[in-house]
Formats: sequence, structure tokens, C-alpha cells
Amino acid sequence: MQKRFTVIVLGIVVIASGVVGCDSGVNIREIAGGIVGSQNQRPTPAPAVTSSPKPVPKTSQSSSLSALEQSIHAQINEYRKSRNLPPLTLDTRISEQAKLHSQAMASGKVPFSHDGFEGRVKAISKSINYRSAAENVAFNQGFSDPATQAVQGWLKSPGHYKNIVGDFDLTGVSVVKNAENEYYFTQIFIRSARYGLF
Repeated sequence: MQKRFTVIVLGIVVIASGVVGCDSGVNIREIAGGIVGSQNQRPTPAPAVTSSPKPVPKTSQSSSLSALEQSIHAQINEYRKSRNLPPLTLDTRISEQAKLHSQAMASGKVPFSHDGFEGRVKAISKSINYRSAAENVAFNQGFSDPATQAVQGWLKSPGHYKNIVGDFDLTGVSVVKNAENEYYFTQIFIRSARYGLF
């Protein structure tokens, strides 16, 4: 019998209004992390992970992970379309920060969490002016389609769902698989300064 599990992490921190919340009841556990208010209202950010574990050569595994990332992006946009929302544009600069976080979680350099989220947003803000940002993370093991498993878990969680249907226009997605065959997922959502009315 193959071991199968999914863990999803999300909490909400709305700095502008001072509200802190955390969802409950999604698969195994959820802990705080989350949404950062406007660029001018961010707390002092934690440093972003700036180095990654050993580089993964271009192999069938890295191609497979890229296909999973593309699948997540497509599934999220399909869901947004079903709700009459505009699609999210995949941005490689955001995906790079998502990748660094997924790699750090997969290697055990940081716990499975949103630790360092403010630092990732700060790194993104060096090249993208933004109004708000959010992040969904998950990991799972033992599923034939780990990307769909992660997306379905996010859609069932009120906090993750709020990010998926949120007022964002850009996204970055990362999937990393470690030696234990655990898949770590990070999706970062950005509302760029040029998007929307505010």
C-alpha cells in the first residue's frame, strides 16, 4: 500500500486592517502565513532565500516538474474563468521566488510554512511594483497527479480559495520533489500597481 497524504498551509495576515486569521480543517494541518498589504504598509521583511539547494540538471524529472507547474497555472486559470475572473499571467520573476521557497522547504532548510514570505515579496518588488501579494503552499506524496491534488485542496480551503479568486493579475508557481518523493508547492499571487483601480 502506498502512503498518500496532502498538507496545505495558509493563514491570512491583512496588515492594513490589522486582522489575523487562520483557516481550519484542511486535510492535515494549516498554520499562519500569507497576505501582505500594500507595498507601503509592509513590516520589516524577513530575508528571502537567496541560494538554492544543489541545482537539478535538466532531466525528465525537471521536465515533469515543469509540466506540473504548468498544470497548476492552467487549473487555477480555468477555475478563475469559471468564476468570470481574468486569468493570472505567469511571471518567471515570481516563479523564481516560489522555486527558492519550494526548494528550501523540500530540503529542510526552512519548515513547511510561509516563513520568509515578506522577503520573497521584497525580492519580487525589486522588479515588479505591486499593491498586494499572497501565497499558497502545499506538499503531498503518493498521488498519481500531485498538482491536481494540491489545487483541489486549495479550492476546498477558504483562505486558499480567497487567494485563488483574489484581485491579482500575476502569479508564480513552483513544484519541487525531494528524495523522499514529497512534492512541495508554492504559488505566489501579485496584484501589480498597474492593475485595477487602486
